Amino acid sequence: MRKGILIITILFTVVLSAQKKKKETTSLDSIQKLDEIIISTKKIFGNKYVAKHRTGAAYYLSPKELQKFSFTDVNRALRSVPGVTIYEEDGFGLRPNISLRGTSPERSSKITLMEDGVLIAPAPYSASSAYYFPTIARMEAVEVLKGSSQVQYGPFTTGGAINMISAQIPTEFGGKVSANYGSFNSNQLHAKIGGRNKNFGYVLEYLNYGSDGFKTLPSGKNTGFNKNDVVAKIDVNLFPKASVQQTLEFKFQYSDEDGNETYLGLSEQDFNTNPFSRYASSNEDRMVTDHTQYMITHRLDFSKNARITTTAYQNNFARNWYKLDDVTFNGTKKGIADILEDPSTYADHFNIVNGSVNSAADVIGVKANNRKYYSTGIQTKLDYHWYKGNAFHDVEIGLRYHYDEEDRFQWVDKYSISSTGVMSLTTDAIEGTDANRISSANAFASYITYKLKYNNWTFTPGVRYENITLQREDFGKNDVNRTGVNLASRENSVGVFIPGMGANYKFNNDFSLFGGVHKGFSPPGNQDGQAPEESINYELGTRFNLGKLQGEFVRFFNDYSNLLGSDLAATGGTGSLDQFNAGEVNVNGIELLLNYNFSNSDAKFSFPISVGYTFTNTAFQNSFGSANDLWGTVAIGDELPYIPKHQFNTTFSIEHKDFEININGRFNGEFRTLAGTGNIPNNERVDANFIVDLSGKYFITKRLSTTLNVINLLDNTYAASRVPAGLRPGHPFGIYGGLEFSF
Repeated sequence: MRKGILIITILFTVVLSAQKKKKETTSLDSIQKLDEIIISTKKIFGNKYVAKHRTGAAYYLSPKELQKFSFTDVNRALRSVPGVTIYEEDGFGLRPNISLRGTSPERSSKITLMEDGVLIAPAPYSASSAYYFPTIARMEAVEVLKGSSQVQYGPFTTGGAINMISAQIPTEFGGKVSANYGSFNSNQLHAKIGGRNKNFGYVLEYLNYGSDGFKTLPSGKNTGFNKNDVVAKIDVNLFPKASVQQTLEFKFQYSDEDGNETYLGLSEQDFNTNPFSRYASSNEDRMVTDHTQYMITHRLDFSKNARITTTAYQNNFARNWYKLDDVTFNGTKKGIADILEDPSTYADHFNIVNGSVNSAADVIGVKANNRKYYSTGIQTKLDYHWYKGNAFHDVEIGLRYHYDEEDRFQWVDKYSISSTGVMSLTTDAIEGTDANRISSANAFASYITYKLKYNNWTFTPGVRYENITLQREDFGKNDVNRTGVNLASRENSVGVFIPGMGANYKFNNDFSLFGGVHKGFSPPGNQDGQAPEESINYELGTRFNLGKLQGEFVRFFNDYSNLLGSDLAATGGTGSLDQFNAGEVNVNGIELLLNYNFSNSDAKFSFPISVGYTFTNTAFQNSFGSANDLWGTVAIGDELPYIPKHQFNTTFSIEHKDFEININGRFNGEFRTLAGTGNIPNNERVDANFIVDLSGKYFITKRLSTTLNVINLLDNTYAASRVPAGLRPGHPFGIYGGLEFSF
């Protein structure tokens, strides 16, 4: 396998190099340009130039790219990035399921998620499932890091890291206001203002967006959501005349969501009849969230070559997802995932779910999945770089102390339902009588990386260390006051070194070869003695520039010695979050990115096109029975669930000084919901889909423009997933128009 990776990549590079006939007229990039590569306070690489010159694969979603389609759905934004796998859930991207290079995508729990360089998952160590995800509509850029040079960014190091960059403080006074409205009574208002004088800068931002939803309930109730998001930043130059410059930046962010969202999907038959319907028993389902972030960043610039950046942060997240959990008939209780998986066997339970019978009291359990999350920490990094002869040197040292916790205080109310679909509360449960526990984690992380550029070579060795203690205190269902009379505790600790090494060789300004190897790591659960997820990960790739054609080709191979699965309600499990050992797994694939512009640089019109393709192949190297049968009974050679083999994305634009038109097409291959090989059984398959989006902008004046966005232009009806419980549709045809004013 590894020999194949090497041979394929070298041949690809040689073929491309052979096509270059013209004599070199420019010299290789000077090492002086490496000043641009020094990591900033909140960014991993900050622009496309730096992303293309890393020793590992990386992608920078620029402000221009994000603004093309005015993204509010992070799933749609990330589709253009090779190596990213996503399955949808709600059609709006409220709770994305993101995978990088074959990591488990469920709730994006196996990748390092950051906002402005700070961990942003609700409890990254103790409960990493991202039920909170930053609003992509307010992001200025998105950085996706894969490969060997990611040891700076943990704790999850197998697939990679995603860093979302919020609105930056501008260099001069300015702002913008935009508003749009469209299908399903969807609306958005976004306003931002900021400025700077010599020693003080600020930015204020407000975003509201929502929709009535595209699904229908028998009651006629709204199935949509409403979200608010506020960000404020202030920075101050503390001692303007001092030889050593110091700045302080304060950041405050607040967001909330109120949505009539459900875990309940549809049976195969009902999906084929009306994919946008919802069963009556989900009428009371509602998600309410509240999130705040506080950040203080101190930057100390000793000189042009040396900087220390320290950030203290705190994230608070509260959520209560009140949703249908189970149905009881004749004393037999079944979860909704089991019922929707086999509605014929559980026909009586299913009749209660769809509201076609008059039920007895207390047959429907609606669970208040009430949770509070808290994370806080302080991180600092020293960056020092220097030149000596023909060599550039850069050393970065980072330290972080982090604490997080998840507090579950849940209950299950009981309902009846009538044949007209009306639900009635029959038992109002006592809060805390279902789940009543606190999971927490203390983590210390450190790393050191070294960059050496000598002539055409760049080397980036580094090592990360994670020391983590995970705990759980379960007070039990009968101790709602948490006196500790029935307290059950458990604890698990792990310490691990995570080395990595990347290299890049630049043949000339148009061709380079890069590769690396690093250790993959994911924290274990809090069960005593459970081992962490570990792997050895390889990549080899080339970047090339052939006139108007630019591109990147990467071959990757992840060799898991111990893959961890998670018992998540989002995948039809019990929601305990307990992890289970899945053993040895091989993941290998290809990432291809091509960019081409059909026009010349001085033409009135520009016709850029980008094409991305990802191939991902997965195979278990051992057999086992997955916990709670989440993945089924696994045999050697079985494929991982939720990972399609093929993904394709292309964007074509027509750009003019007065207007622009953008069209995006993306193909997502079929995937299975249980491990297996060969043809996917119908009840375990999510079919492939091809979706086209369209956007346009007309510049009325330099500051005022009109916008048009069309989602699912071809109005393809498709199933986005089969989890958490039943088939769920993707977003249907929708059209949205608006105005944007900048100043």
